[in-house]
Amino acid sequence: MIKILHLSDIHMGSSFSHGRLNPETGLNTRLEDFVKTLSRCIDRALEEPVDLVLFGGDAFPDATPPPYIQEKFASQFRRLVDARVPTVLLVGNHDQHSQGQGGASLCIYRTLGVPGFMVGDRLMTHHIQTNNGTVQVITLPWLTRSTLLTRPETEGLSLADVNQLLIDRLRAALEGEIRRLDPKIPTVLLGHLMIDNASYGAERFLAVGKGFTIPLSLLTRPELDYVALGHVHRHQNLNSSNEPPIIYPGSIERVDFSEEKEDKGYVMIELQRGSTKWEFCPLPVRAFCTINVDVANAADPQAALIKAIAKKNITDAVVRLIYKLRSDQIDLIDNAALHQVLSSAHSYTIQPELISQLARPRLPQLDASSSIDPLDALKTYLDNREDLKDITAQMMVAAQQLLAADTETWLESTPGTGIDASNTDGQLRLL
Repeated sequence: MIKILHLSDIHMGSSFSHGRLNPETGLNTRLEDFVKTLSRCIDRALEEPVDLVLFGGDAFPDATPPPYIQEKFASQFRRLVDARVPTVLLVGNHDQHSQGQGGASLCIYRTLGVPGFMVGDRLMTHHIQTNNGTVQVITLPWLTRSTLLTRPETEGLSLADVNQLLIDRLRAALEGEIRRLDPKIPTVLLGHLMIDNASYGAERFLAVGKGFTIPLSLLTRPELDYVALGHVHRHQNLNSSNEPPIIYPGSIERVDFSEEKEDKGYVMIELQRGSTKWEFCPLPVRAFCTINVDVANAADPQAALIKAIAKKNITDAVVRLIYKLRSDQIDLIDNAALHQVLSSAHSYTIQPELISQLARPRLPQLDASSSIDPLDALKTYLDNREDLKDITAQMMVAAQQLLAADTETWLESTPGTGIDASNTDGQLRLL
């Protein structure tokens, strides 16, 4: 049995906007979060100990991370080198330069000849000797259309035809690798892929125009004992039969609020030819918390906001407070008090949103051609103004008196109009 730790999508250097500067280290606290979480993964690999570590791609947010971030990443993986644990680093879409042209950020480890480190930047099979036997690892990095096809091949083809051509080309290449496998040795396919039945998040939009979706059937091969995937940030098993297990471990840290409710972690594997067991291991990562409140109809909007915040556990969390209010309520909000209540959070943003007038009930048009009674129009208006609720009755009485007075004055100066103004409720009536 060969023990393997499978992790993916570290994205070290992401989420800086959700952190703050640590005055003791000079680093963004979110970078420290990512380093700490990666360190927990390496700790587990060394404590177990595992025979092999598989990284499914996307080490950084892009292919040119700042040197100090590269150093933090390398210092953790160096611990595996020191412990002589073989490691495969797969190239993901965020690791590539110019959609695959010009190399990848992780290739420096191969150039330097780091002992026990293999970089998967092409489709090939690696035979890796571990403390408990040999394992075959097929690396399948993030593929773009330009990787598999040339421009002349796609001229005049529809997008559907191009995608089918891509799948056919990949199927043939993968078949070639599988036919060269030793059937007695356990085999893992390590791929940074977008699979057609996976539950996607932001990954689908991040990769638009750069990659393509691969059918699950391409990976459900009896020659494979485990399929280790990267790219999708949500942990999931795509093959309920587990023949073979096809697993996204997900990202190891929350990158943004779209991942607020997702568990983060890595996968521990017990690999044997024809029999593989795996377990998802959650990581204790920093919480993200959205507080969404509509105070537009609240008599005391400030109290409503404080109450909504109190219902959430925001201690050390990344928090965003989003609340809707009317323009006439702005002066009722005590921002200093909100900052004080949110101060226990790791970081927070406050996002007030004014309710558009278009979202409120449309008021009658009062013009010369309008057939709407003025008092009905005024009543509709007052019914939609909570701030005038206490004086609505007085305003209606005053309006009736004004209309009655104006009508009498107009009739006295305009004889023969054919209008009866004798009714005292302010209504005009045609004779």
